[in-house]
Amino acid sequence: MTLASSIINPPIKAILSTFLKVDDSEVVRIPMQGPLIIATNHINSLDAPVGFSHLHPRPVTAFVKIETWNNFLMKWLFDAWEAIPIKRGVVDFEAFRLADEALKKKKIIIVAPEGTRSYHGRLNKGYPGIVMLAIRSGVPILPVVFFGNENLKIKLARRTHMTIKVGEPFKIDTKGEAFSKEVRTQVTDEIMYEIAALLPEKNRGVYSNLLQNKREYLSFTK
Repeated sequence: MTLASSIINPPIKAILSTFLKVDDSEVVRIPMQGPLIIATNHINSLDAPVGFSHLHPRPVTAFVKIETWNNFLMKWLFDAWEAIPIKRGVVDFEAFRLADEALKKKKIIIVAPEGTRSYHGRLNKGYPGIVMLAIRSGVPILPVVFFGNENLKIKLARRTHMTIKVGEPFKIDTKGEAFSKEVRTQVTDEIMYEIAALLPEKNRGVYSNLLQNKREYLSFTK
């Protein structure tokens, strides 16, 4: 956690509380330091400020699309959070190098396998970048979800309810199999089903059928 983030997180949390009523009672289940990968859903632009401010004072970073740095205010904010800029649509080796460094420093990195915001709150198909990061680092994955902010209506007098839910940590175990495209896809889907299981049924999207989660490559830690 940087000095800048320790200064900005409390006021950001206070500002958010004027229009969001966040149930963060399960955040205590998140370790106070890493190395740890948080696998999450991505609804809208509120996910990041809620995540960073409500996980404070944990040393948190996250992948954030590189275009965000084109805006001066957003650049300042995400630099303060030490977020990792990532190019979408390509394998960004520099972003993964920075992520590896962050994990070696016992940070917690937030990864949204969907890669972009859904806006409607329902899960979209996940991408395998998180799998590669977890395999390379050997770090456990913790599913954490946000929901309710898809219902945000600023003009209403009442605050919007938002919830943070935390699952169980696990590691990826390929059981010595070749790490083929098919295996990467299945592991990604298994991670996404763990995310889906924490969400209300209406938010599970393409992962609504939890019975399809084989958990073949996930090893749950105590």
